[in-house]
Amino acid sequence: MSQPPHRTPGAPADRPRRHARPLPLAGPANRVRRYVPRPSWTIFAMVFVLLGGILFVQAYANGSFVPDYRAEVTAGGGQGEVPEEILDGGPIVNTTSGRPQSYRLPPRTMVLTFDDGPDERWTPEVMKVLERHQVPGTFFVLGNQVVRHPDLVRALADSGHELGVHTFTHPHLVDLPGWQRRMEYTQTQLAIAGATGIRTNLLRFPYSSRADAFLDRDWPLLRQAGELGYLTVVNDLDSRDWERRGPDSMIANSTPTGYAGAVTLWHDSGGDRSQTVEALDRFIPMMKERGYRFTTVSGALDLALAEAGATGGGPGPTSASAGEQWRGTMVIRAVRAADLTFVLFNVLFVVVGVLTVGRTVLLFVLALWHARRRRRPDWSWGPPVTAPVSVIVPAYNEKEGIAAAVRSLASGDHPGGIEVVVVDDGSTDGTADIVAGLGLPNVRVVRKPNGGKPSALNTGVALARHDLIVMVDGDTVFEPDAVRRLVQPFADPQVGAVAGNVKVGNRRSMIAKWQHIEYVIGFNLDRRLYETLRCMPTVPGAIGGFRRQALAYAGGMTDETLAEDTDVTMALGRAGWKVVYEESARAWTEAPTSLGQLWKQRYRWSYGTMQAMWKHRRSVLDRGASGRFSRRCLAFLTLFGVLLPLTAPVIDLLALYGLVFLDRTETALAWLAMLGLQFLTAIVAFRLDREKLGVLWVLPLQQFVYRQLMYLVLVQSVVTALTGGRLGWQKLRRTGLDAAGPGQPGRPVTPVTSRR
Repeated sequence: MSQPPHRTPGAPADRPRRHARPLPLAGPANRVRRYVPRPSWTIFAMVFVLLGGILFVQAYANGSFVPDYRAEVTAGGGQGEVPEEILDGGPIVNTTSGRPQSYRLPPRTMVLTFDDGPDERWTPEVMKVLERHQVPGTFFVLGNQVVRHPDLVRALADSGHELGVHTFTHPHLVDLPGWQRRMEYTQTQLAIAGATGIRTNLLRFPYSSRADAFLDRDWPLLRQAGELGYLTVVNDLDSRDWERRGPDSMIANSTPTGYAGAVTLWHDSGGDRSQTVEALDRFIPMMKERGYRFTTVSGALDLALAEAGATGGGPGPTSASAGEQWRGTMVIRAVRAADLTFVLFNVLFVVVGVLTVGRTVLLFVLALWHARRRRRPDWSWGPPVTAPVSVIVPAYNEKEGIAAAVRSLASGDHPGGIEVVVVDDGSTDGTADIVAGLGLPNVRVVRKPNGGKPSALNTGVALARHDLIVMVDGDTVFEPDAVRRLVQPFADPQVGAVAGNVKVGNRRSMIAKWQHIEYVIGFNLDRRLYETLRCMPTVPGAIGGFRRQALAYAGGMTDETLAEDTDVTMALGRAGWKVVYEESARAWTEAPTSLGQLWKQRYRWSYGTMQAMWKHRRSVLDRGASGRFSRRCLAFLTLFGVLLPLTAPVIDLLALYGLVFLDRTETALAWLAMLGLQFLTAIVAFRLDREKLGVLWVLPLQQFVYRQLMYLVLVQSVVTALTGGRLGWQKLRRTGLDAAGPGQPGRPVTPVTSRR
C-alpha cells in the first residue's frame, strides 16, 4: 500500500494505521440492506414488570405496606371481650379449641425469649452467651430478617434454640385486615421452613406485653391465631433493654419476685445490644444460683402440663413439608435478590450522580472557557479563507425538502464561490429531476444506482472540483453565511474537519421541541467540550466541513458502520488532525415528528456510534496522536454516551420508589434538585447558542417521557451490538422543513433565489 502523498505544511505528522486509498464511487456489490428493528415492547414490558416486582418485594420486605410503631392504633381500649382465663392467666395462650386456656410457668422456671432478630451483629453474641452458660432460648424472629440471614436461623435451630413467629414486617396487627395478618404469619413460617426445614407453632404479636394487658381490640388477633394453630406467647417480665439504661436496670426488670417462674423478654436486634449481652452474661448465672432452670417455651409448656397432671406434652416444632420448604426457599431467594438489586441500584445511583455532576462541571468550565475565547475581539482562525468550496448533498427520495436545501446552499455568500454536487442515490420520487429543474448554474446533479449514503458521499467527493468539502444532508437548509463561516477554521493548517451548528427547524410539535433542547444541550454544548479536549467524536452529517487531503488519508466514508460521520471523524482525530466546532455556521434540519421515526433515527445513531467505538477500540493502545485521541474520545463516549444513559434510569426508578414507599418530601426535593441542575445546564447552553429560553417549559416533560425513550433506544442498541446484529441505512419520512430561514422556526418555507 502506498505511503500518503505530500503533507501540507502545518498538517499533523502522526497518522493512524489506516493509509490512503481511492475513494469508492459505490458500495460493495454484495451490500445487504437491512431494516432497523421495531422497539421490542414485549421485552421492555417484561423488564419493567421484573423491575417493578423487585421494587415491590423490596418495599414489602421493608414493611412499606403496613403501619409501624409510629402509626395510630385503632380504638378498643376495654377488656370486656377478653376471657378472664386469659387476663388472669399466664404468658402462654391457647385459643385453638373452643375454650381459651393459658399457662403459667412452674416455680423456679425461666424462659429467655428474644424478639426482632436475627441480627448479623448481635444474634451471634447472644448465642455465645447462651452457649457459654448452657441454656436454650426462644427466638421470635421477623420474616424479613430470616430471609436476609437464613444461615443464622439455621444455626439457632441446630444449636437447640427454639424459633417462633414474630410476623414478617413487625406491624401494628390491630390495624391490619385478617388476610394481611395471616400473610404476615404465613410468610414468616415459610421463611423459617426454607431456612431450617421446620415449622413452629409459637407466635408473638409485635408490641405485646403481659397477658393482663390484652384489650378488646386484641381478641380478634388471639382468636385468629388459634384458628391458624398458633400458641400466642407474651411475657411475664420485660427487661426493657430497648431503653438502654444499663445492665443493672435490665437485670432488675427481669428478676422474678420470690421463686416465680417467668417468661422474660429481651432483644437480639434493633440497634446496639451490647448492654443486653452483658446483662445476660450476669443474669443467667445469678438465676442459676437461685435454683432456676432455663428452658424453651415448649419445654416450659411441657412442665406446666405435667404439673397440672395433663397427659402428653406441648406441640413443639415439627418438620415442614417439602412444599413449604420449597416455597420458603423461593421467598428467601426473592427477597435476597431484591436486596442485591437494590444495593446495585444504590451503587448505580452514586455512579450516575458522580458522572452527572462531573459532566456538568466539565461542561461549565470548559464550554464556557471555549465560548469566551471564541468571542474575544481579537479571536481569529487566521487569514480569511476564500478558496472555493464544493458542497456534497447525498439524496435518496428527498423530494420534500431538496429544493429548499439546494437553493440555500447555492445562494451562500462565500466569496470564493460554491459548487453544489447533488448525488442522487437511486431515488424513486424524482429528487434528481427536482434539482435539475431549479436551473441553478452552480449546481450539478449526479445520478447513480442505490448504494447507500457513504457511497453517495464518496462519489460526490470524487467528482468535486475543489479541495474544501462541505457535506450536507438532503433535508438541511443553510443560512446564507453558513458555508463561509464553516470553512474559516481551515485557515489553521492543522484543522482537518469542522462541525457546524445544527438547529431544529420544525419546532411546532412537542417531540420536535424536545429534540431542539437536546440539540442545544446535548450536541452543541458537548462539541465545545470535545473541541477543548481535542476529542471530537462526530462531525454532524447535516453540516460538516473537511479538507480533501484529510478525507483521502482517512480512507473516505465507509459503510462499515451506520455512523459514517462518527467513523470518519474518529479516523481524522487519530490521524492527528484538529476537529473543531464553529458555532456561527448554522444550518436548519428537519427533526422526526413521530416517536416511530425518532426511534429509527436514534437507534441508528446509537448503534452506529457503538460500531465506530468498537472499530477503533484497539487504537487506545497506539502511541502518538492516535492513542491520545482514542483514549480521550472513547473514554468520554463510554462514560457519558453509553454508561451514563444506561444507568440514568436508576434515578427515575428510585424516585418512583421513594414517592410511593419513602419520604415523599425528601424524594421530591432530590428529584427537583436534579431537574434544577438540568435547567441550569440548559440555560447556559441556550445562552451560549443565543436561543430563547421560552421553550424550556417543556424540559420537565422531556425528563419524564423523551428521556425514557432514549433509554430504551440505547438499551436495544446495546442488545443488538452484544448479539452481533447488523443494521442497514434507513431513510426517514420527511415533510419538508417548516423554516423560512435562520431563527424563523414555524413559518412556511420561502424559496431562496440564486444570486448568480
